[in-house]
Amino acid sequence: MEVSIVGSGYVGTTVAACFAELGHSVVTIDVDEAVVEAINDGRAPIHEPGLGALVAEHGGDRLTATTDYGVAPETDVTFLALPTPSNADGSVDTSIVEAGAESLGAALSGVEDHLVVVKSTVVPGTTEDRVEPALTEGGADVDVAVNPEFLREGSAVADFTDPDKVVFGTDGGRGVETLRAVYEPLVAEVDPPVVETGRREAEMIKYANNAFLATKVSLINELGNICKAYGVDAYEVADAIGLDDRIGERFLRSGVGWGGSCFPKDVAAIIAAARAKGYEPELLEAAVEVNDRQPGRLLGLLDSHVDVAGKRVAVLGLAFKPGTDDVRESRAIPVIEGLQARGAEVVAYDPVATENMRERFPEIEYVASAAAALDGASGAVVVTEWDEFAALDDAFDAMAEPVVVDGRRIIERRDGIVYEGLTW
Repeated sequence: MEVSIVGSGYVGTTVAACFAELGHSVVTIDVDEAVVEAINDGRAPIHEPGLGALVAEHGGDRLTATTDYGVAPETDVTFLALPTPSNADGSVDTSIVEAGAESLGAALSGVEDHLVVVKSTVVPGTTEDRVEPALTEGGADVDVAVNPEFLREGSAVADFTDPDKVVFGTDGGRGVETLRAVYEPLVAEVDPPVVETGRREAEMIKYANNAFLATKVSLINELGNICKAYGVDAYEVADAIGLDDRIGERFLRSGVGWGGSCFPKDVAAIIAAARAKGYEPELLEAAVEVNDRQPGRLLGLLDSHVDVAGKRVAVLGLAFKPGTDDVRESRAIPVIEGLQARGAEVVAYDPVATENMRERFPEIEYVASAAAALDGASGAVVVTEWDEFAALDDAFDAMAEPVVVDGRRIIERRDGIVYEGLTW
């Protein structure tokens, strides 16, 4: 099929490359000329495992990019994969999606039998109340569907090619048939569960999914904090309860908390949406509160062993999770802020996220290796579980005061260091 995608961020680029791999001809539309040039040259504009190879193979061929909405009428279906950032109160800012929909509507004016699919994360009713009117204002009279994404940064390509589920939200008619056709090569290959539902239900499924997972992480962190107080290894407890199929083993790694572009934004959005309807979502609020406390608990353990004022402290890991260079809502941000408030001299290392964090904290020192960060440090905190941190070994010997507080259980206890696990 001929597919167009508005937006070339994490979602848009990944979906575009994966659709091209399925055999579709895909064109992405983006306002950033540098991103457009990169895709046409076969270079992925973001760091994501497996994505570079797909863009290198298909970029400039079955996968192209442009700044011109005028290509949309030449395609069978257009996906809107534009950002929906948070407002100050946590609610969703849909202005970018609406502006994109209006521009798309102008391009599709007079076009028949075209489907527009909202892939952006929006609260229930947004497609009906905001996206469709924006398309109409632009001049289009098209079918509109919702197809939420469930792509985790660091494993987005694998999540697309082997999904837990695929969700089609339509109001009936041709929309569901077109979505079935787009995903037919994937469904034929891996046979994932396909959920066909209404548009509002599809919008809500994405939020419910992320809210449930974020709350599960906060719950295991709360239990982990209690385990720590009693001298109990939370990971051994988690291994046991994960054997209960009602609980499951995934998302039971307690630690310094969740961040990134999805969990914080989506939980805040559904809290704001609930309040707008007069409901106070106390459990979700508690999940956020527990998450926000974890960096402080990490620093509290460091405080119990060393006064960091005027001393060098290493922060290992800046990305919100391994496998990505994304630092949005990374737990490293409050950790660095807390160290700065204590008067520490912060030195940081991450395999891929240094430049993104440098934009947020240009004043701290960045080094090219974990060993360089540890050299002369009077303390170290582990914020991201990059595999390389498990093999530091002798690097700890170069620390001035070998105090290591591990927020991700990636470092092994060893002689010669004072080791604290956050929840074990």
